[in-house]
Amino acid sequence: MNDKRQSTAETIASLRAQFIRHERFDPLHARFQMLLEKRLADLSAGRTADSHGIALSGASGTGKSCAASQLLAGARRRLATSSLPEATLISLRVPSPATLKFMGQMILRALGYSLSSERQAWYIWDLVRHQLKLRQVLFLHLDEAQDLSSRGTKVELNAVASMLKTLMTDPHWPVGILLSGTEELERILNHDPQLARRMSAIHFAPLSAAAHARDTAGLVESYATRAGLTVAPDAQGIDMAERLIHAAAFQFGLVIEIIIAALEVALLAGSAVLWANHFALAFEERSSCSDAFNPFIVGDYHRIDARKVFTREDN
Repeated sequence: MNDKRQSTAETIASLRAQFIRHERFDPLHARFQMLLEKRLADLSAGRTADSHGIALSGASGTGKSCAASQLLAGARRRLATSSLPEATLISLRVPSPATLKFMGQMILRALGYSLSSERQAWYIWDLVRHQLKLRQVLFLHLDEAQDLSSRGTKVELNAVASMLKTLMTDPHWPVGILLSGTEELERILNHDPQLARRMSAIHFAPLSAAAHARDTAGLVESYATRAGLTVAPDAQGIDMAERLIHAAAFQFGLVIEIIIAALEVALLAGSAVLWANHFALAFEERSSCSDAFNPFIVGDYHRIDARKVFTREDN
C-alpha cells in the first residue's frame, strides 16, 4: 500500500507540474513578451524609458497564478540568453491584510536585503527602488494584488496607485509590473486613469459549457493518458465534460484540479481505467457533500452551487 501511495504521489506531482496552454494564455503571453523585448531593447541601446505593466484579473480558480508563473519561467529562460543575463524578475504573493510598508519589506527580503532596524515607509521604498536597480530587476509580479487595497479607501487606493506608478517611471531604473488577482484588482486600476494607461488589462473569463465542453473532454483524455490510464465510456463525452465544468464553478484552473483529483482516486484504487465514479468520489472528498449535491451523480446538477462545501439535504 505504501508503494502505491508513493507511486500515486509521484504521478500526481508530475501532473500538477504540467502547464496546459489554453486560448486565454496566448494574448497574455504575447503582451508580456513584447514588454520584455522592449525593455531589453532600451537597455541594449542605453535608453531609460518608462516601463509598463499587465493586470491579469479573474475569479478564484481561473488559473491566473499558474499562468503568471509560466510567463516568468519563460522570461527567465529568455534573459539567460539575452545581452543582460544577470537581469532578473521577482514574484511575491501579497499578504492580506497588506500595508505598503510591509509590502516594501517583503520585496527587500525577496531581493536578499535585510533591514537592521525599524524604518519609516518612505525610507523602505527608497531602498526598494535602489535594490531593484542594483539587482537589475526588470519585472515585479504581485499575486493576489487585490489585497494591496483590502480596505478600498480613497487614501489607500491613492497610495497603491502612486507606488506602482513610481516604480514604472523611476528615472534611474523603471520596473515593469505584473499584477494578478481577482476582479477587485480592477478597482485599483480604475481609480487612477494614469495607472490604467500604463497597464494592459487582461481578464480570464469563466468557461462556458457550450463553448468549452469539447476541449474539456480532451483534457480528461490527455491527463488520463499521462497518468497511464484509459478513460471509461461513462467518463467521456460532452455530458461528462459539462458536468465537470459545472463542478469546477466554470473555472479553468479548478477543472484541472478536479481531473487530477479523480485520477488520484483511480490510481489509489489500483484502477487502470478512469470511471465517472472516480470524479464523483473526488468531488465528494473536495466538498464533503452528500450524493444529492454531487454534480457527477444527480441528473439536475445545474441547481448545485459547486463552490459550497458540506452541503446536505437538510441545509
